[in-house]
Amino acid sequence: MVNPGGAYLGADLYVVDVEVEAGASMLLTTQSATKIYKTPGSFAEQRMTVRLGEHAQLELTPDQLIAYRDASYRQDTRITVHPTSSLVISDVITPGWSPDGADFKYQELRLRNEIRVESGSDEALLALDNVLVRPPLGNVSGLGFMEGFSHMGSLIVVDARVDQALADELHGATTGYDAYTGLSLTRTVHGTTGLVLRSLSNTTEELNRLLGACTGLLRERWHGRAPLNLRKY
Repeated sequence: MVNPGGAYLGADLYVVDVEVEAGASMLLTTQSATKIYKTPGSFAEQRMTVRLGEHAQLELTPDQLIAYRDASYRQDTRITVHPTSSLVISDVITPGWSPDGADFKYQELRLRNEIRVESGSDEALLALDNVLVRPPLGNVSGLGFMEGFSHMGSLIVVDARVDQALADELHGATTGYDAYTGLSLTRTVHGTTGLVLRSLSNTTEELNRLLGACTGLLRERWHGRAPLNLRKY
């Protein structure tokens, strides 16, 4: 996906619709980082709808989201999967550079992922993942301020093959990195289970390496594919 504007500005609204039809496989990424500049008066927003058909596969791996000084951003992603489809989403959010070198000078980031499983005429909610990052004005750390870290990475996996053993293996793959990581399983809907992994660190590179190890494990285990290397840099 190419953003011809180069960055998101105040009151910008981007609408993205993605459909992966039955039996199709898709890798979707961005050409570079998504930058949110100063948004005076109103936030920038992206609304994304994703639909996966029977036995469809989607890897959604955008480059990092960078929020600059006085930026406010909302991202609403609504996903519908089939019980036989496979979904892997990874992303990283990071504060932008500021002239005085200070971190966390953006206003807020709201990222909402709603995932539903559709089987015939029946549709059920599998997961609702809602992230709000609103940095305080002072130099305050601790709970609610990303535990003193500045960057956050996420991995969402939806597939009938997700179970506790896979969750344990993925968590094991996160060791050895300079990051603080947790992982949770979702409930099972129509035989489909999901997991959400969230990791905190202080560099984009470390989170990209960690998430790359996790997605590489899934690519090799499920599809016999090599770890992803987009060769952008």
